[in-house]
Amino acid sequence: QVQLVESGGGLVQAGGSLRLSCAATGRTLSTRAMGWFRQAPGKERNFVAAITWSGGSTYYADSVKGRFTISRDNAKNTVYLQMNSLKPEDTAVYYCAARTGVVYSSSSYAAPGTYDYWGQGTQVTVSS
Repeated sequence: QVQLVESGGGLVQAGGSLRLSCAATGRTLSTRAMGWFRQAPGKERNFVAAITWSGGSTYYADSVKGRFTISRDNAKNTVYLQMNSLKPEDTAVYYCAARTGVVYSSSSYAAPGTYDYWGQGTQVTVSS
């Protein structure tokens, strides 16, 4: 089992920045990659970014490329999502997720169903 706890959400004005954190505990050595997803009210959960646990390869949704940066600190078992130039459409609950399965295709990082563990989510609200 892997437990994930997100923090760092809040209310920010458009153009501002926030940094989300996701602390992982438990069987973290089994983790192959971590991802961030977001879900706005009435909408499906969408991929934001992912990072491999060992190699540090990163992947982003087109909507956040150039604005968001995912990073990890293996010593702290923590993954971060630095969000800059925030827009009102970034408003959502942000979820951290961990996957343990072998990755055969980088496109699979965007699929929520390939992740095994999820955090409780943290609200990000961007005002215009």
